Amino acid sequence: MKDKFVITIGREYGSGGGEIGRRLSKYFGIECYDKELLTLVAKESGYCKEYFEKYDEKPLKVLSYFGFDSCTNSLPINHQLFLKQFNLMQKLAQKQSCIFIGRAANYALRDFDNVVNIFVHGDFEFRRQRAIHEHGIKAEVSKNVVKKIDKERASYYKYYTDYTWGDSKHYHICLDTSFMGIDEATRIIIDFVEKKFK
Repeated sequence: MKDKFVITIGREYGSGGGEIGRRLSKYFGIECYDKELLTLVAKESGYCKEYFEKYDEKPLKVLSYFGFDSCTNSLPINHQLFLKQFNLMQKLAQKQSCIFIGRAANYALRDFDNVVNIFVHGDFEFRRQRAIHEHGIKAEVSKNVVKKIDKERASYYKYYTDYTWGDSKHYHICLDTSFMGIDEATRIIIDFVEKKFK
């Protein structure tokens, strides 16, 4: 394997992208950054993690312009968080092999030549059932939750990258976990990465 490589995983909600990332992390013995990025950003900026959580992977809204910290920055919190995560991902990718889940990581690292970009998706009912059983979402609201989070992620991605979320031309591999399952999707990524960076 080459000295350093990075895997980015974009994912529809409930498709298993986070789980795949954690499995890859264990297999390759490298860090996987999902919500962990918030902790690191909070530590660097002096804020608590909870301060950023409600803005994580959320689209910018007009009212966000009223939610800025005038003591530190005139940018809305959403922008501050995006830029801090963007810079942190680049910094981490330069130092070590790692995995990034979501947060437009493929865009942040588009100029790196040691990155594999993955998009994980699945049919709606498969993802809704996983949301209930894996994420603890109540069945009666699961349909709306899945749609809402997908919409937020797509809007966030479009706003900051001007790319269409899930468009295959921005990824090296797109995997349908409702068709192949989490195990097979993980195996395909491992095989690809090992061949690419051997």
